[in-house]
Amino acid sequence: MKLIVASANPAKAAEIMELLDLIGHVELIRRPLDVPEPIEDGDTFLDNARIKARALVIATGVAAVADDTGLEVAALEGAPGVHTARYAGPRASAEDNIAKLLGALEGVEDRRARWRTLALIAYPDGHELWAEGVCEGRIGFEPWGSNGFGYDPIFIPDEGDGRTFAEMSSDEKHDLSHRGQAFRILARELELEG
Repeated sequence: MKLIVASANPAKAAEIMELLDLIGHVELIRRPLDVPEPIEDGDTFLDNARIKARALVIATGVAAVADDTGLEVAALEGAPGVHTARYAGPRASAEDNIAKLLGALEGVEDRRARWRTLALIAYPDGHELWAEGVCEGRIGFEPWGSNGFGYDPIFIPDEGDGRTFAEMSSDEKHDLSHRGQAFRILARELELEG
């Protein structure tokens, strides 16, 4: 079975491919460069994952896997949520997003946060498989580490040893992360179907 990885973010696409590479009967294909990114205007993570996957299915006729992931910060009433990637603006860098979040939390003692990932496979016949993963943790006071991407330098998972995701190897991160959880569940569902 062929499955296109819908993410246009190279780091996220690589992570998804690593997580799904364990499934022997699936051939993972990178997103075609000529397919434009859809507008993610959904109200939920499920909506946005569906928008991304369906856009690739319509453009290529091949099943596609997408995810939508967001950081929900308790002191910010769940923000940035579905706007996590664009928190500091539509063309913001990871460093811009981190700076805005740390600024919003300046002087705030409650640093609780959670990552939520909704992973979805859309098929040309219209059916879908999806799974959710959640990772509880907290936001650090400054960035640490150089691995990973996005907010990894400031997110410290509760189940870890006090390091940020950016201080962990990719295997350590996958074991604990929201995306790792969601894609492991999705991989099991695929194996049951396969």
